[in-house]
Amino acid sequence: MNTRERIMNILSYREADHLPVIHFGYWGELLREWAAQGHISKWEAENWCDGNAVCSSIAKRLGFDCNFASGIGVDNSLRPAFEPVVTATFPNGDRHVRNSVGVTELQVAGTCSIPAEIEHLLVDRASWEKHYKWRLEWSPDRLPDNLPERIAAWNAVTETPLILGVGSVIGTIRNWIGVVNLSYLQIDDPELLDEIISTCSELSIRNAKILFEAGLRPDFLHWWEDICYNHGPLVSPDFFANSCVPHYRKMMDLASRYSCNIASIDCDGKIDELIPLWLKGGVNLMFPIEIGTWNPDFTSWRRKYGRELRGIGGMNKNVLAMDRAAVDAEISRLRPWIELGGFIPCPDHRLPPGTKWELVQYYTDRLHELF
Repeated sequence: MNTRERIMNILSYREADHLPVIHFGYWGELLREWAAQGHISKWEAENWCDGNAVCSSIAKRLGFDCNFASGIGVDNSLRPAFEPVVTATFPNGDRHVRNSVGVTELQVAGTCSIPAEIEHLLVDRASWEKHYKWRLEWSPDRLPDNLPERIAAWNAVTETPLILGVGSVIGTIRNWIGVVNLSYLQIDDPELLDEIISTCSELSIRNAKILFEAGLRPDFLHWWEDICYNHGPLVSPDFFANSCVPHYRKMMDLASRYSCNIASIDCDGKIDELIPLWLKGGVNLMFPIEIGTWNPDFTSWRRKYGRELRGIGGMNKNVLAMDRAAVDAEISRLRPWIELGGFIPCPDHRLPPGTKWELVQYYTDRLHELF
């Protein structure tokens, strides 16, 4: 039994010979730390990305079976992207930069974390029509060259699940317009917001339909959203139910015609209020289940929603900067979740600076031993 079979068996409530041990990548600062400590080379730190050969090599040395962030995706990007432009430079080296999606950000010198947003180009119908709508038109170059050969190669993957990323219903739009503008737009021009959501979703569905019809058979679909924070959703559940859920449902109705009935959602923060809405839309695998300050409980979710709900994540990554006792305690906390079935632990986001190489190895060894 390989890693792909183990993951899909667990998510489908079938037997697996052991629990797959998976991760979700690393922050660049951590890789540079590990290079300075001699665990990896400087070249590996500079050339790592999700799913490449360097990723596989580092994962093997740490004891992970695979990176959950690896997969293929439909092209629903802005075409062409905006040309990044520096709009201001400050004496300390900080800069204001209009990025590839039209958002002006504060880039702080010497950091690579999420930048503060200064200004948004997309604010109303005029800016939507002028700068964005035409960039979301479908064209054949959104598909890979040599599509039949590429699909045959993707379908032939055996070691890890074949995951088809289908973009975002609302998270990417939130990136473009910002949380404040998104809040106002729901009231000031709901028709425009619905048009933006529909335009993005229909582009994803059209590309996915072509891939399915050409023979692609993914194990499951994957959305990225990040539409929650530490107290709950960044949009009201009512808005989400009315304006977003139908687009998940339409994509999943398409996928189910090709026997693809599992879909994961990557949403950080406190997701509790959106879980029943995602399930209504056919999205049944929660990820990364951040622990944060709100301490989600997968067992209570399962009691409430049943076995249709699956999970990947939920492992508090911060213990990997502590000691073996903290790691052991975290594994003990996760044991009831694992024993429910339909759940695979994974560090609840990319491993941050300060994570100890030897503790990661201890964590993976313990999971292999215990499960």
